[in-house]
Amino acid sequence: MATIATVMLITMSLASLVSALNVNYYENACPHNVDSIVAAAVHKATMNDKTVPAALLRMHFHDCFIRGCDASVLLESKGKKKAEKDGPPNISLHAFYVIDNAKKAVEAVCPGVVSCADILALAARDAVALSGGPTWDVPKGRKDGRISKATETRQLPAPTFNISQLQQSFSQRGLSLEDLVALSGGHTLGFAHCSSFQNRIHKFSQKLEIDPSLNPSFARSLRGICPSHNKVKNAGSSLDSSSTLFDNAYYKLLLQGKSLFSSDQALLTHPTTKALVSNFADSQEEFERAFVKSMIKMSSITNGGQEIRLNCKLVR
Repeated sequence: MATIATVMLITMSLASLVSALNVNYYENACPHNVDSIVAAAVHKATMNDKTVPAALLRMHFHDCFIRGCDASVLLESKGKKKAEKDGPPNISLHAFYVIDNAKKAVEAVCPGVVSCADILALAARDAVALSGGPTWDVPKGRKDGRISKATETRQLPAPTFNISQLQQSFSQRGLSLEDLVALSGGHTLGFAHCSSFQNRIHKFSQKLEIDPSLNPSFARSLRGICPSHNKVKNAGSSLDSSSTLFDNAYYKLLLQGKSLFSSDQALLTHPTTKALVSNFADSQEEFERAFVKSMIKMSSITNGGQEIRLNCKLVR
């Protein structure tokens, strides 16, 4: 458990960084429009693979929650030194090539200027916008980190977390309960493997086979997709009913008992987070407003990036 001093330090670091980042950071160093170059790479990839937006959004989240938004999730493992991307929670991350392609395009016009961390933050924004969600100005000026450890991925909030664990994980990074609920809305995009929600549909407790908070018919459908001795490697379910569209369906389904993760259901066990879920279920506009605010806040966390990588997979 982090000490109060540690939480205060992280919060102070966040406050100082928000003021340091700037949406016009590359205006002089790279007069070419970095935003549009990255957007073009994300758009091209998405045209070929509709799972790309969800992958990029998740990648950015997983990056920021370890060492801050320093692109450490992009680094490759070296021998026995396993990097973040090879940690258990990150094995299913994909679409790294999109960031590599964007970096190559940016390097062609502004060599050695734009960080991989900034490119990933921009790509996450573009992923949301391309899926029908909001867009926003991304503050820039992050530096790339030199350290990436698979063991540190244990710090990521797990799909089995309860509300206390979620609150602690987010608060340690200077993020509030509103940030928790808004950022959980990212689950409107993507797919989850059976292992992420198996605990809710098989042997939930000593007395119950299925989590009673699950809608019964929804639970039956999940058990059909994910039997107790599932042998289908990539079996799973879409995170909501419109998994390639950025909307507020996630919150509506959550209120109906049709969420996948225990961490989703946990949002209904605290009065503050439950009220926010209801608010976002009622208003797409309110959800988008809160999501943009929380994304800027989360993507502004950094704890010591040191360089501008020329290759996002390798330290300089």
